Amino acid sequence: MQITVFGASGDTGSRVVAEALSRGHRVRAVARHEDRLRHLPEQVEVWTGNAADPAEVEKASAGSDVVVSATRPVPGREHELAEVATALLEGLSDSGIRLLVVGGAGTLTVAGTGITLAEQPDFPAELGPIAEGGRRQLEVFRTTAHPVNWTYVSPPALFESGERTGAFRLGLDELIVDKAGNSSISMEDMAIALLDEIENPRHHRTRITVGY
Repeated sequence: MQITVFGASGDTGSRVVAEALSRGHRVRAVARHEDRLRHLPEQVEVWTGNAADPAEVEKASAGSDVVVSATRPVPGREHELAEVATALLEGLSDSGIRLLVVGGAGTLTVAGTGITLAEQPDFPAELGPIAEGGRRQLEVFRTTAHPVNWTYVSPPALFESGERTGAFRLGLDELIVDKAGNSSISMEDMAIALLDEIENPRHHRTRITVGY
């Protein structure tokens, strides 16, 4: 498959690129600044582009089977998550290209509480802006009329670099926790989950989540 990855220079996006390459897919890596992509393997097609611009989304995605968006705004620009979501839908609207988006965890419901992770009393205040940005991002996909076949993938509460184990669980709108009550996944295993969904599509126009 031809896979285009927006946000390919980031922690998550770079792991998606690596996982896709390991499975024999062709990859086009897109970032706002080309110099951030110089570390990628030479077989990766490198593009500069802004995922918040529908015209650039359309151009960078041309000829792709699947687009993965793993963009993450710098602090203070969390509103860009919703703007990118809108641009992706506009840029891909007439293409027939499938879209997978790595989103946020804040809108996942915590079992036994009936409220979301971001609404929990102990949710860190400093994460409030990114959680709100993620909420608006998901709302764009759920409420905008468009033909794009999208899947929004929410990570668990703890999402950081780690081991590639391949041992994880999938869910829908409820936060996944282990027997000790911990909610986590490595970026490496998130990349596996994304490529599994790309190769064997099972979730269409919906949100899913991943965790140990």
